[in-house]
Amino acid sequence: CTENTKIFATCLSCSGLATTLMDATTDKDPLVQEQIYNALCYLGESEPEEILNSCDEYLRQHDKLAYPHRVIILKAMETVVKNNIALLDKSTAKVVIFLASNEMTKSKVIRDWQQAASNVLVAVGQRFINKVMEEVLTKFQPGILPHYFVMQTFANLSVSNVFGMVPFLNSILGTMLPMLGMAKQDHMKSVFCYALQHFSESIQEYLANLDKAPDPTVRKDTFSNEIFSAYEVLFNSWLQHREAKLRLAVVEAMGPMSYLMPSEKLEEQLPKLIPGILALYKKHTEAFYISKSLCQILEASVNIGSRSLDVQLDSLLGTLHPQICAPADPSVPLTVKNHTEVLRCFTVLACSFPDRVLAFLLPKLESSNERTRVGTLLIMRQIINSAPSQMEIKKPFILSSMKLPLQDSNNKVKRAVVQVISAMAHHGYLEQPGGEAMMEFLVRQCALPSDQPKKQPLDADDLTSDSVQSISVNTLFLLSTTVDRMNNVLWPYLLEFVTPIQFTNALAPLCKSLMYLAMKKQEEGENASLIRYDLNGQYWPPPADTGVVSSQPYVGDCRGTAALRLLNVLHYSVHPTLDQLWNKKVPLLVEHIEGRKGLLLGRNSLLESLSPNWIACAWTLGSMCRQLNSYNGFPLEKNFLYKCIGTTLGACASKDLVQKQLQELLETARYHEEAEREGLASCFGICAINHLEETLAKLEDFVRSDVFKKSVGLFSIFKVRTLRLGVRGTGLLVFTSRPGFCSQDLALKLCLIRSICMISQAIYKGVKCGDFIFSRKAELVAQMVEFIKAEPLETMRTPVRQRAMITCTYLVSLPPCLPGLALWDEMQCLHSLALKDLLKRLLQRNLTPHGLQDMFAHLGPWIKSNKEHERQRAVEVSAALLDFYLSKLNVSTVIPFYNLGVLIALFSPRCSDSLASVRQHAVDCVYCLLYIQLCYEGFARDHRDEMVEGLKALKKGLEEPDFTVLFHTCNNIVIGKRVPPDQLMSLLLAMFEGLADPDKNCSRAATVMINSLLKERGGVLQEKVPDIMSIIHSKLEEVDEEHVRKAAQQTVYILASQHKSVVVSSLLGSSLPFDSHTCTMWRSLATEPTLTSQILEQLLEKVNRDIPYKESKCFLLGSGSERIATPLPLAATCALYEIMSAPESGAAVLGLYPPLFVTLLLRVSCTVGVQLPKNLQSRERRSSSHGPAPRSLHPCSCAVETLKVMLARGGSEEVARAVGNAGGWDLMVSPERHHDGIAVLNLVPTLSGVFDSQRITTTAFFAELLNSNVVNDLILLETMMDNMTGRQKDTCLLVRMLALRGLGNIASGSPEKVRKHGAKLLASMVNGMDDKDDPHNLVALEAMSSLSKLLDHVEERDIQSMLLHIAIRIRPFFDSEQPDLRQSSIVLFGKLTKFSEGNCEVFFEQILNGLVTLLLHLQDPKPEVVKVSAPLAGGNRGGGVLRLGMQSYPEMLNRLILTNLFYFKSNWVDIRAAAPMFIGKAAGVLLSTRLLGLRGGGCPLPRTLLSEECFRSPFCWEGAADNVQVFWSLLLVWSTSLRLAVPRSGDGHTCHVPGWCQHPRNFSPAVSHSCWLGARCQP
Repeated sequence: CTENTKIFATCLSCSGLATTLMDATTDKDPLVQEQIYNALCYLGESEPEEILNSCDEYLRQHDKLAYPHRVIILKAMETVVKNNIALLDKSTAKVVIFLASNEMTKSKVIRDWQQAASNVLVAVGQRFINKVMEEVLTKFQPGILPHYFVMQTFANLSVSNVFGMVPFLNSILGTMLPMLGMAKQDHMKSVFCYALQHFSESIQEYLANLDKAPDPTVRKDTFSNEIFSAYEVLFNSWLQHREAKLRLAVVEAMGPMSYLMPSEKLEEQLPKLIPGILALYKKHTEAFYISKSLCQILEASVNIGSRSLDVQLDSLLGTLHPQICAPADPSVPLTVKNHTEVLRCFTVLACSFPDRVLAFLLPKLESSNERTRVGTLLIMRQIINSAPSQMEIKKPFILSSMKLPLQDSNNKVKRAVVQVISAMAHHGYLEQPGGEAMMEFLVRQCALPSDQPKKQPLDADDLTSDSVQSISVNTLFLLSTTVDRMNNVLWPYLLEFVTPIQFTNALAPLCKSLMYLAMKKQEEGENASLIRYDLNGQYWPPPADTGVVSSQPYVGDCRGTAALRLLNVLHYSVHPTLDQLWNKKVPLLVEHIEGRKGLLLGRNSLLESLSPNWIACAWTLGSMCRQLNSYNGFPLEKNFLYKCIGTTLGACASKDLVQKQLQELLETARYHEEAEREGLASCFGICAINHLEETLAKLEDFVRSDVFKKSVGLFSIFKVRTLRLGVRGTGLLVFTSRPGFCSQDLALKLCLIRSICMISQAIYKGVKCGDFIFSRKAELVAQMVEFIKAEPLETMRTPVRQRAMITCTYLVSLPPCLPGLALWDEMQCLHSLALKDLLKRLLQRNLTPHGLQDMFAHLGPWIKSNKEHERQRAVEVSAALLDFYLSKLNVSTVIPFYNLGVLIALFSPRCSDSLASVRQHAVDCVYCLLYIQLCYEGFARDHRDEMVEGLKALKKGLEEPDFTVLFHTCNNIVIGKRVPPDQLMSLLLAMFEGLADPDKNCSRAATVMINSLLKERGGVLQEKVPDIMSIIHSKLEEVDEEHVRKAAQQTVYILASQHKSVVVSSLLGSSLPFDSHTCTMWRSLATEPTLTSQILEQLLEKVNRDIPYKESKCFLLGSGSERIATPLPLAATCALYEIMSAPESGAAVLGLYPPLFVTLLLRVSCTVGVQLPKNLQSRERRSSSHGPAPRSLHPCSCAVETLKVMLARGGSEEVARAVGNAGGWDLMVSPERHHDGIAVLNLVPTLSGVFDSQRITTTAFFAELLNSNVVNDLILLETMMDNMTGRQKDTCLLVRMLALRGLGNIASGSPEKVRKHGAKLLASMVNGMDDKDDPHNLVALEAMSSLSKLLDHVEERDIQSMLLHIAIRIRPFFDSEQPDLRQSSIVLFGKLTKFSEGNCEVFFEQILNGLVTLLLHLQDPKPEVVKVSAPLAGGNRGGGVLRLGMQSYPEMLNRLILTNLFYFKSNWVDIRAAAPMFIGKAAGVLLSTRLLGLRGGGCPLPRTLLSEECFRSPFCWEGAADNVQVFWSLLLVWSTSLRLAVPRSGDGHTCHVPGWCQHPRNFSPAVSHSCWLGARCQP
């Protein structure tokens, strides 16, 4: 807010603002109305009483204001009253009450504004209840039916201010009861019911809080009779009404009224009342109000100990039960509320009749109807929660009745049972016999499998197994953590569910609950949490099972993490010595798994944490071996269990036990399952770490056994496992080299590959890996590649191919290193996902920019493949490699990332690939490359760059198949600023290579990116422009695509806009004759007129600057010689032809028509008889022998063709056609007839042509020709001048303007001729200034400019006769809106002044008239106008000029001031400000020179100084205020010398500036005075 605005806001009162806002309420825009309401409320917070009084006054003054607008004001008043009720005084409250009362009862028709007025009364009644009642009771007279809103206001007041309103209710009820019979209209009956309902509710609240009530003597009996009288009317008469809304209003009132009815009367009415209420369920679909009232009636009946309910119970239960069975729709809130009220009814009945209610409900649990079972269970949950004392002795009965629901398969019933179990847990049911079945049911629901996707969509009310499972999991956790009495029930009972395989899906919630329970037990003491394991079978030890589950930590809601946490808590129950180790290891393992840092590493860490500490005993091993069969359906878990057994065997000290257990494992294994074979092999391998001899011995025994003979492939497994330990290093290779090995048996082949992989892993992870040299590694790699090549190409993801790739990944990591190129040659056929890991390991060997470049040198062909699946995999692998490189990068010193540009160019075009996945991965590649660059520049790895992060936002745009969107997105992806300057050229070169991309989208994207990059950074590539132009030419030859051609033209244009001379020189260096691609590049320079004009000017300069030919002696002819064309002008002429042959060059050619015509015409003359150089002659002959005959390269023919196309493009097609028809073009080429051809080119007739374009072109040419001295040599001046003079009456304005320009150009082309033809030239200029058909004064502007040039050379006698006419004609242009006209007219006026010497008094009068204008234009907004005005107005000495003028010509003061008044209304602010300053200077001069003897009866100076025009603009204030001091001094002089009396107030003078004395810079004296302007001014 500015200072002025603050002052303005402070000066305005709140009431004024409020009135303004209320005036605006008539706006129909709801948003505006809402803002007005908020503004009124905001004002009311600061000045509540003032705003309320303003609203009152406004509504009284605008009695006919439309009711929607009245509502806004009344709502604002209500809000202000509510928020500031404590601040209101009685007088304001009384005003508001009176207004609201009148507004409320103004009309008998119910309107919204009446409701708003009623709300205002209710708000005031919070504090001023007596004042409100005093006013409203005047409108509530006995025997007269009250207004609708009077009753509604009473009702709302009774609820909002109970203690203030109840004392009035007795008298109100007394007055109201007789009126009930008078009410005939439904809306009046409804409002009476509404009032009775709220009166009853407020009386109940009053009676319930008598200790706080102002009158504690009030009793229920005070109102009972009146309430019962009203009840009789409502029940006996109104309840039978056919209008449904009225019936519901009656029912809603009868509920609260039943509490106040006399007990005996209520007991008497119940047999009729309850059936009457129940019957309404059939009449109304919306049952909430009925249920709510019924519940209140039931509560009132129970409170009086009614005996009638016993009789009504069956009908009540039969009617209420279906209400619960009908499902509630959450989208309809009243249905949910109805359920709540019906359940309350059941609570009331169950507390009074528990046996009968249970006898009614429990049999319904066996119903075949799903809704009946679900509804009954909901009621059971309500009764268990709300009637605990009555149900205490019924617990066993209720538990036994739940057996059937526990077996129900319906998901809705299951959910209801879970809710019942939750209620039972809170009230001790599960501690009874039979509670275990309930808990088992809950755990089974936690273990429900996820639903499979169904073809048919689910109904809206269907419930999935996932929903039941989710509810069950939450319930189990809540029971474990929030219900203390369940601790002994759940611990350690839940451990029974950990081991059985059918509860596997419930392991995560089970482990979480058990962990929480164990921790609470530990808080009680160590012994409390100890588990007493019963070997005969109550609890299986959980450590083995939880360890196995942890092998798949992310399955089943991360059950592995939960199992590990439980294992850590139970360490003391497993073995006391595990405390310290597991407390250290397990949390780290959990953190590792939650961070998803590697599943294999997590499993190995788990084995390491288990192996040294488990008790190697028969019990532990037996427990794990017994569980093997339980995991038959879970191959991954069983595999890990084998590893656990191997770990335990390795830690076992008893060798006999080890051999026995190994024998058992060999005999019971299921060898046909791959996962089990691998797991068994892992078990033996781990065991052999500590028991090598025993393991080998057992294997040898097994090989000789009958079991082995049945499974030949088994030995290879254990042979490999033995090799893993380094026992037999070369046996494997010998084994694999046998002819036909594994060629037929897929299982054996897979076993072999996996075995080699595991050997490689073991060596790689070994402690002494660096000392081991795998000399036969290359042969193994070759064998793996052979396996891969043997796989069918139709299916890429075969098991053999995938596992062989993984094996290669580990093999290449081992020493010695394989040659990179050789490995790539072997890997050409690999396309599986495992390739990522292989390439990552290759890259890790050389994690440098050179290694990265070598990697992508091999990936490049795949990235640009014309096969989609190859591109997709290559780019996906590239993204993974770059991400890996970035994650592993550790830059210690700032070094250059030398290949950033090349890699950016490789991936950027792929962002528009035809495959969406390729586009997404390409953006990821660019993203990683830019961050790698930042790391090499010294930024931290976690640094985030805003521009680079913006690439992520672009990925969404790449999802669109619209290629326009794709190219726009790609245009944003090239971040040229991120590429170092030294790599800019390499980036461009690589981008140009992308033009030949087989995917046309990527080729187009490359063109977009090249041009975008050149626009952004092409300015620094000046030295590289020739190379770029050469590349563009080569690409045009290589790629024959329309989009590449257009893009190349755009590239040439961008380069030319930045480096015109270099581009022109580069193109001129192309071989002659220009091939089609060079011509295309030349024509691209014709697209933009400004650039085209500059290129044409450069070419014209090259044509004119160099000599057109060289003399060469002809040896064959002896002393003769011949003229040989010089190459540069010849090339420039050919370039002019190519550019002007493009249609887009028309505007530029027209603008340069004269120099182009002259230069080319002279070029034709200079090349007559000139020959081509020898090398070009042979080249022209060779080019003509291939394909169609090209355009002639002969110098003269080339110049003629260029001149011809120039005429056609410049609008002179008729001239070119006429010359051609006359044979002129052929004659020009002939040395003997050249002059005849030139003679044919006669443009003079076209000056009178029919078409404007012809006349414009010819006139422009002649005008430019007259600017040159060549016209004298051709003796054409008089002829051309006559033709130009004749064009002054042309119908085309542009022709007339060009004709005047040509006549003016004679001053520079032939100045001596101006003196000879001065009178004729001046007459033409004057005629031009008087042109009537010149709306924009273009002809006048040209006439003034040309006349200014001619005046330097004309004779004085020629100008004297028209001097005054010219001065008067140009005077209006001094103040023209067009700055060119102002400038030219002032320049011309200055040149005219040199002819005013002598006795030319008439012109001197014009000088005096223009003095004010010239002085004021020293403040002109245009600097060029100021520059030409300054010499005429005395420069910065304007004040001196004024002083000198007034001293020499004192009588001109009046004229100066009157002229100056015109500029008080000037459109230019600076000149308006200068005008009063000028008058101030004039007054200062007048005062200093004491010029008081003026004749003529007065001076307008004082009035001018204070003219109202002075204050039209704030810029004038400064000047006017400065003038004031001068004015007062001047006034004193006048009053003394001229005997002028200062007029007093009332003398009939009118002030010219009303309110001047209120101006901040007022000039009034320090005392009150009479202003001479006619106003009384205060100090």
